[in-house]
Amino acid sequence: MTKRISIDIPGIEHKAPIPMGCKIGNIVYSSGIDGENPETQTTPSDPADQAKAVFQNIRRFMQVAGGSPEDIIRLTLYVTDKKLREHFDKEWLAMFPDDHSRPARHAITSELGRGKFYQVEIVAVLQG
Repeated sequence: MTKRISIDIPGIEHKAPIPMGCKIGNIVYSSGIDGENPETQTTPSDPADQAKAVFQNIRRFMQVAGGSPEDIIRLTLYVTDKKLREHFDKEWLAMFPDDHSRPARHAITSELGRGKFYQVEIVAVLQG
């Protein structure tokens, strides 16, 4: 029987008693990942800087999970205003430059609160 393992990013925690993600075998699901800086517990107020911070946290999360962004198979983006997607897309293309090898993605407009413009949830399948 495969054991469920909680995944956390050091310095970033949810206010509720839930982990940042969970892994069973080679399957990984995240909870909401945003652009909070794990050292300062602050979130950039500029949308472009915040988008960059989200992708830094995706890398952190995947490293703690035992993988890399190459293992991500789906990303769900929650964004407060669709006009802000241009900043997110810039970082998306930097992380996934090969248009023949990108995760599936879906964007949803959502209220996020606390100065957050973006939040993502990811699904990954760890290789080897």
